[in-house]
Amino acid sequence: MKGNESVIVGLSGASGIIYGIRLLEVLKDLGIERDLVMTATGEEMVTIETGRTPAEVRALASRVHESDDFTSPLASGGFLNRGMVVIPCSMKTVAGIACGFADNLLLRAADCTLKEGRPLIIVPRETPLNSIHLKNMLTLAEVGVTILPAAPGFYHRPRTIDDLVDHVVGKVLDRMGIAHHLYHRWREEG
Repeated sequence: MKGNESVIVGLSGASGIIYGIRLLEVLKDLGIERDLVMTATGEEMVTIETGRTPAEVRALASRVHESDDFTSPLASGGFLNRGMVVIPCSMKTVAGIACGFADNLLLRAADCTLKEGRPLIIVPRETPLNSIHLKNMLTLAEVGVTILPAAPGFYHRPRTIDDLVDHVVGKVLDRMGIAHHLYHRWREEG
């Protein structure tokens, strides 16, 4: 297993599952190992929001870890990796990470990522935000978590939903230090 080269991708039950699917596709195209953990509600969102099945999404991963399997390597800080992205990240998942309440593998993997000082990026997908959401995200930001809302820019003149999705996924890759060509940067000629 090439864990030290892997990105852990967590798909929670928030709307916007297309962002996580696209991240898996791009990482696969780039030849980067992908360890996937998807919650049951995340699987439901695949069916609700896309024309895909959860099995098709799992096929995009190098390795799949069941969300109730605490014997998975992801449940240990000793599993070497590049970091973790929770995309999309529900407010329930934000709260669980912020409180250290690791009652599923996605939350435990995020907890291990934090305790080991590896990059953790969450892509919250909720609007509007209440003060509890904001406090939980502030708690995470204060311990070094990157809060990267699913809020695409428009300076690159997107023409399709895919362009909007690629902008957010590109921002995630930027934070991970992974080179890509998903969108034109500000004032960059296309």
